[in-house]
Amino acid sequence: MIINLAMKSHPFSGNSFLLVTTVFLLTAYAHAADKKAPPAKSANQYTVFDAHPKEQVTVAADPCDDPKDCDFFRLPYIEHGFIPIRVVFTNDSDAALSLDDARIQFISVNNDVIPAATLDDIQRRLFSTKSAVGKKIPLPMPLPPITLHGKPMDKRVTQDDADFGFNSTIVNPHSTLAGYLFYDVRELDDPALKGASLYVKMVHTLDGKKQLFSFTIPFDKWLAAQPAAKPATPSK
Repeated sequence: MIINLAMKSHPFSGNSFLLVTTVFLLTAYAHAADKKAPPAKSANQYTVFDAHPKEQVTVAADPCDDPKDCDFFRLPYIEHGFIPIRVVFTNDSDAALSLDDARIQFISVNNDVIPAATLDDIQRRLFSTKSAVGKKIPLPMPLPPITLHGKPMDKRVTQDDADFGFNSTIVNPHSTLAGYLFYDVRELDDPALKGASLYVKMVHTLDGKKQLFSFTIPFDKWLAAQPAAKPATPSK
C-alpha cells in the first residue's frame, strides 16, 4: 500500500442496541467477500485521466459514488462518508516508477486538500459514532456512535485493502498498476466530486534520478458521463 497504515484500538461503548444497528448494516455487505473488482484497464481507457506524453505516463481516477457500482467491498464505505477512488498508473516508458513518496490528494471545489484515509481512519469511522451518512442507501435510522475498546482492526478492512488496494509501490515499465484509495468527503457539499480533482505528485523513477511532473485529474467530466438520474414518478 502507498500509505503507511497504522493500526490502533479504540474504547468500546456498552450500548447493545447501537451495536445491533451497526451490525445490521454491515451484515448486508457480507455477500461482497467473494466478489472481485473489474480488471484494471490502461489509464487512458478511463473517463478521466491525465497523460504526460513526454514522460510516457498516464494516471486515471475512477470514483465510485454509488454502492451498487462497487458492491465487491465488504463494508459500506460510501454510506459512512468515504468515496472510493480507483487510481490507475500506466507506465509506457522504459523506466520503472516508484510510488513510495507519492502524494495522492483529493482537492475539493473549495480547495480543501484531503489525503487518502488510513486503515485506522476507516476503522474508527465505521465502528464508532458519527459514522453513517446514508446518502445513497436509506438507513432505518442514522447510525449512532459506537466506540470499540481493545478491539483489533476489523478483518474486513484489511481484507478489502489486500484485495482492492495497491499491492505494490512499483510501476514496472510498460505496465499498469491500480488500487482503491478512500477519501473522507463527509463534510463536503454533495456531490463532493463537483468541481473537485485528484492531484498526484512526487512520483519518481525507481532509481530516484527523475521526478515526474504532477498529475491533475478533474472529476467534472466523470460526473457528466454518468447516467442521468431517473425522474421521480408523478403521484396519482
